[in-house]
Amino acid sequence: MLRLTALALLLAGAAGPALAQNLQIQGGTIYTGVEAAPRAELVQVRDGRIVFAGRAAEAPDASGLTDINLAGATLFPGFTDGHAHLDGIGWRELTLNLEGSTSVADAMARLTAWAAANPSGPIVGRGWIETRWPEARFLTRQDLDAAAPGRVVLLGRADGHAVAASSPALAAAGITATTAAPSGGEILKAADGRPTGLLVDAAMSLVDSLFPQQDPEAVRNAYRAGFRVEVAYGWTGIHFMSAPWSDIPMLEAMAEAGEAPIRVYNSISPDGAAALIASGPRSVADGRVITRAIKYYADGALGSRGAALFEPYADSPGSRGLMQTTGVEMLPLYEAALRGGIQLATHAIGDRGNHEVTDWYAAAMHAVPRAEWAVADPRWRIEHAQILRPADYAAFGDLPIIASMQPSHAIGDLHFAAARLGDERLDGAYAWKSLVDTGVIVVGGSDAPVERGDPLIEFYAAVARRDLEGFQGADWRPQEAVSRETALKMFTLWPAYASFREAELGTIEVGKRADFSAFDIDLMTVPEADIPHGRAVLTVVDGVVVWSRD
Repeated sequence: MLRLTALALLLAGAAGPALAQNLQIQGGTIYTGVEAAPRAELVQVRDGRIVFAGRAAEAPDASGLTDINLAGATLFPGFTDGHAHLDGIGWRELTLNLEGSTSVADAMARLTAWAAANPSGPIVGRGWIETRWPEARFLTRQDLDAAAPGRVVLLGRADGHAVAASSPALAAAGITATTAAPSGGEILKAADGRPTGLLVDAAMSLVDSLFPQQDPEAVRNAYRAGFRVEVAYGWTGIHFMSAPWSDIPMLEAMAEAGEAPIRVYNSISPDGAAALIASGPRSVADGRVITRAIKYYADGALGSRGAALFEPYADSPGSRGLMQTTGVEMLPLYEAALRGGIQLATHAIGDRGNHEVTDWYAAAMHAVPRAEWAVADPRWRIEHAQILRPADYAAFGDLPIIASMQPSHAIGDLHFAAARLGDERLDGAYAWKSLVDTGVIVVGGSDAPVERGDPLIEFYAAVARRDLEGFQGADWRPQEAVSRETALKMFTLWPAYASFREAELGTIEVGKRADFSAFDIDLMTVPEADIPHGRAVLTVVDGVVVWSRD
């Protein structure tokens, strides 16, 4: 077991740069992430910065340092979730969680129990996914009506790109057989023309008014819950995608009050784009919360058939997915971001969605003279980059574009992606290694709460390309798995680069900030199948022990 001194235990759970701690860490395997010196026996930290990483016999005097004995655990540079939704992680803890439901019946039993325990008001939840259910179908209003009679029920699919609504919810929103779907959305309808209850992508906006309006303290509690989850998994940072612009002041205040135990790098929702471009990047609490990116959406998700494809879905020949916007709309926004020094993070999943975004990025960069770029290296990103045409790999390397990808999507989607795409399009699906080999920076993330959000599941998915039961399926392009060394970069150095902080974060070397993640297994040597069974034992940010298992 991990052993910390009394002082370290006293400080466990504290946060904030003002509490930067002086540490000496030893007693386990230490991976630095530095190619020239990949391992160390001992690390020393003073004032929140690394002052030594190397052989114990060569360590300087340890006077004034709090000793942490890893007791056989393995220490890494701080793991950063390169794509997740901090608010959603928190709300998952506080609302109906359908994650892991095994069938329609199981999900509806959970709904019935929640309705009984919460007898009034709308019921909100998320996390269901039908792809491995025996029923192999989306939820319907009839399912929800039977499980929670008379209640307004809104249950988001795990991917966040579809919501199942009960009949009372549809009625309250005025959605009928004649309701037209907004552009970029779909209202699924039964053979009789009536809505099934499933609203896809932009159509979800039709029920926005039915979601309970949360007061500021409830929102703050959701963020607190999200932080608790993240530190216990061993994450030292999160790239918060679609961060609500209205929540940025709250997050900044939490950081300044010591309530943000991990680093938060915000890509805000589009409603704040003009304000952020006008003000420029924001940073508070010594960089604990940074806001300098905007998250846009080009298309939908593969599971709900919203990802935009060049050719029709193999299992739905009438559909090619949904583009959420156009180049005409996006180019002025992209050009303004380039002039304002704001990073772009655009959601694209389908091959057409990704192709369009690379074209838009190239057009914006061509339209704005380099002398007018606020940042010489803007480091624009595509979030997900799931389905590409191999011919489009080069665009990522040439512009360049950072590919922000979530390995767990590949081990979940393997159960249905072949049916959606057919075999040929799998050549460019979840193509981590092909992109890395092209010279592309691939940032690893979890997309939690879409996925569980455990860094060890993500690491395992990247190196094994199998689901948690070891299943891979027929020709699931095993050659796209990456080495463990590459996987480590995907969750440490490359997220640091993608947030413009590679000089301060991402490796264990002298001068950098003391962010560390320790696990009870050695990710670099244990059998692949053992990786997801490991657990975090220590999370350190700026030299502060923000969580420990003991």
